[in-house]
Amino acid sequence: MTENDVQRWLDEYREAWLSYDGAAIAALFSEDASYRYHPWDEPVIGREAIVQSWLTPDGSASGRDEPGTYDGEYRPWMVAGDVGVAVGRSFYWSDASRVTLEQTYHNCWLLRFDADGRCREFTELFMLEPPFKGES
Repeated sequence: MTENDVQRWLDEYREAWLSYDGAAIAALFSEDASYRYHPWDEPVIGREAIVQSWLTPDGSASGRDEPGTYDGEYRPWMVAGDVGVAVGRSFYWSDASRVTLEQTYHNCWLLRFDADGRCREFTELFMLEPPFKGES
């Protein structure tokens, strides 16, 4: 995998999360992929199980987002062979008008890819950004 390959995968991941399109989600992962929403979680195993965890309203760690309330920006931080580490931010608004940004998460994703460029291991680490308190 190259940095460009990983960036393309990250862009496709973002688009799949925005659309909740089952085929787009499935295209990201190998047949036997493992997916952890938290590093301590038992992994979701297998492409179809991962797709279902994304599509089920309470299937993921955070639940399914309402349309228009999520966006994200992610980039490779390190790529070595079939392993990648990505960093970025995920943004969550109170509603689709995107007037009130409720939460921003800083993400670090641990990724391992197969020979076809599909992710076979995904582990998510994230931290909630504290609210801005203004100048003192």
